[in-house]
Amino acid sequence: MTNGKKYGVGMYGGCFNPLHLGHLECIIRAAGLCRELYIVISWRNHESDVPLRVKIRWIHTLTRHLGNVKIIPLEDRLTCKEDYTEDLWTEDARKVRERIGKSPDVVFCGSDYDETSFWNTCYEESAFVVFPRNSYNSTAIRNDVYGHWDWMPQPVRSWYVKKVLITGGESSGKSTLTINLANYYRTVYLEEVGRDLSELSGTDVWMLPEDFTRILLEHRNRELLLTGQANKVLFVDTDCLITRFFMDFLGDGAGAGENSGNPGAGDGRRISAGNRLLADAIAALNSYDLILFLEPDVEWVQDGDRSEIIAADRRKYSEMIKELYRSRGFDFEVISGDYNSRFDRAVALVNGLLDSGRRNSGK
Repeated sequence: MTNGKKYGVGMYGGCFNPLHLGHLECIIRAAGLCRELYIVISWRNHESDVPLRVKIRWIHTLTRHLGNVKIIPLEDRLTCKEDYTEDLWTEDARKVRERIGKSPDVVFCGSDYDETSFWNTCYEESAFVVFPRNSYNSTAIRNDVYGHWDWMPQPVRSWYVKKVLITGGESSGKSTLTINLANYYRTVYLEEVGRDLSELSGTDVWMLPEDFTRILLEHRNRELLLTGQANKVLFVDTDCLITRFFMDFLGDGAGAGENSGNPGAGDGRRISAGNRLLADAIAALNSYDLILFLEPDVEWVQDGDRSEIIAADRRKYSEMIKELYRSRGFDFEVISGDYNSRFDRAVALVNGLLDSGRRNSGK
């Protein structure tokens, strides 16, 4: 063959539920032997299966640099492999040949299959190559995702990352707890995006409407990016509903309203109304595996440009923020007490979240 390839068209298939390093090694080796390699993804529309679109993203992300890998989805119509008859296997093989346009020159398998497998008997006209595969096993991963974390490539891990939101009113210790938890679990965290952007005019009182737009969009984008980098869990410091609260608190103008008595109130109502809609839309997209709501019972610290109005009645504004979350269907765990008590309670809740992932690998 040209370019030093041994075969023209090759095929490698599996459920990839989830894809692990054993699968990836087979794909790399198979791609190195073929001019074209077709990956057949067996998928089912069932809650126990990783969605097809996610499986396609995994394989595309891990192989797009190779240049010779193509993907064929193949629906698995039965829930148990033992229920398949020879006629059904033969029909599936026919569909694959139609998608490729010919019979593959070679079919690749990992050593968890042998010559009696579907991959050989239904493609008897093709060469059959078995790659030695180590102990990586999708069933073991599904039974204990976090105990087998190192068995999965990074793009696959991101599907199983748990997201924990730390929220609450001003000066309730959100940033401190977020960083402490991220360090403790050896993972990344999303810092509060609005802190620096709210001071572009020197104070949040004079924020422009587009500052809120930028906060909302940047926070959402960074969360998506960091999910792909996290180690089992991503900690998020505040979200779009906190931004939504401050839009209401500061008023309808370009960041200045009734609470400040600023004559600029009302300057940007149309844009601010759009930002409220944007915040609500992002809230509808957001999902968190755990929300920790911090009560305002630690010492108030005037860090930057925090509002003295909120400081004068912290409980009132904290309850207003809680209602924002409740009204949009978010459940949360309330955390109170001193900093050590908060940390201990948060760790217990996060550990419980990760333990549940060991029993159930679904998103």
